[in-house]
Amino acid sequence: MLLAACASPQERSAAPGAEPQRIVSLDYCADQYVLRFAERDAILALSPYAGERFSYMRAEAEGLPTVRPRTADVLALQPDLVVRSFGGGADVVPFLEELGVPVIQIGFPQTIAEVREEVIRIGSALGAGDEARQAAADMDRRLAALPAPPEKRRTALYMTPGGMTSGEGTLVHEILRTAGLANFQDRPGWNTLPLERLAYEHPDVVAAAFYEGVESQAEIWSAARHPVARAQLENRPVVPLEGAWTSCGGWFLIDAIEALSQAAQGERP
Repeated sequence: MLLAACASPQERSAAPGAEPQRIVSLDYCADQYVLRFAERDAILALSPYAGERFSYMRAEAEGLPTVRPRTADVLALQPDLVVRSFGGGADVVPFLEELGVPVIQIGFPQTIAEVREEVIRIGSALGAGDEARQAAADMDRRLAALPAPPEKRRTALYMTPGGMTSGEGTLVHEILRTAGLANFQDRPGWNTLPLERLAYEHPDVVAAAFYEGVESQAEIWSAARHPVARAQLENRPVVPLEGAWTSCGGWFLIDAIEALSQAAQGERP
């Protein structure tokens, strides 16, 4: 199958300047951009996770085929464009391009400004430049409408079902700061929940990225099930965040910022 797919790569490639008509997405982050900015009739296949709860555009994914992010499976579909963030592994881009299949590589933005730039770049590359700029402008409008942060910011602890939290240097940290909150996590990057610290300190707010509920989503051996962590969920105001809002860097993170902004002002979530 692989040899047959590789036999004539130039015949599968889109002509220069032509709009892609056979688009394949390799992961759920790429799915969001493809579903938002590509013509539906041009979507050949999405990732197997396009319809999951952590996929923001899951409703739009209904009825579309999926494909595993394996080179042989993708080439068998004879795409004229592949879109990816992390799907397919580190070597998939040069391999596909060597065979004449163009690839749009989505970056990993770490700031709101970088997300905005990525929305415009990817949307334009998919032939929807005007819509992409409109999406970026809508982000700007909603950000400008946020209330000013209080003089003393409330602290927020971001918590995932896997018992992880996020500190400085991550997009989640930027989301908290943009919403007017201070990040309770004082270690940079992604780390397990600081259970020892939580035993004697506590955040003002918990930002809980549980897709359906703590009981159904917290992994059985996760730090999120520890009594110290559960006490935060029971005794502190909790802002429930859709997992899809923060699972990838896209225009949809504004939904999370707006929800958190209410908590920053002292409003009940």
